[in-house]
Amino acid sequence: MAKVLIGCETSGIARRAFEALGHDVWSCDIEAAEDGSNRHIRCDIRDGILHEGWDLLAVMHPPCTRLCRSGRRWMSGPGKWTQPKKLPKGKSLEDMRAEFELGIDIFTTCWAAPIDCVAIENPEMNDLARDRMPADLPKSHMVQPFWFGEPAYKNTGWYLRGLPSLVETNRLPEPEHGSDEWKKWNAIHRAPPGPDRARLRSRSFPGMMAAAARQWSQHIGHPLTAQAA
Repeated sequence: MAKVLIGCETSGIARRAFEALGHDVWSCDIEAAEDGSNRHIRCDIRDGILHEGWDLLAVMHPPCTRLCRSGRRWMSGPGKWTQPKKLPKGKSLEDMRAEFELGIDIFTTCWAAPIDCVAIENPEMNDLARDRMPADLPKSHMVQPFWFGEPAYKNTGWYLRGLPSLVETNRLPEPEHGSDEWKKWNAIHRAPPGPDRARLRSRSFPGMMAAAARQWSQHIGHPLTAQAA
């Protein structure tokens, strides 16, 4: 049994996947757990919890809106850190920079944690974010939910230390482009603006997390070297 921390998660999906394998697993987030679990710590992940002797850290949904490629246009115009052509409604450039710095700080703090096995979920980063990343950060490992039996498209990046890339377990045949089924698979990307949009877009997929728990559990206690990973 290993001691596992699931950071930046309220759904409990990843926590339950590791718990099903018998691990001593806790989730943490500044928000309460959706399932009301007593194995959820409500805190900022940067406030000391990373130093409590964990064997594996999986950070599910750290703030990434300002770090990802799709959000780059809101951060800068041509070049780097020039005035963007347009800002999101109700946001100032100072707001955008503050959100960017928050995302950078949470990501780099988690990556620097004194834990042998680390997995941080994040979309592909823009160049502004990559400029601020640690020198030892590897290239992200990209996977799709439908590789793990989930009928959905969401290009999901994992930054891994001491852990292997995920191996697909149940790849579903893709629907015809433009079909009704294809539109359902793209529901995450097509979600309309609203108070629940961010929460829905950041939820983990049970099939993917069940595969991650099984595959990564084999390396707890004897993590891969950087070369082997």
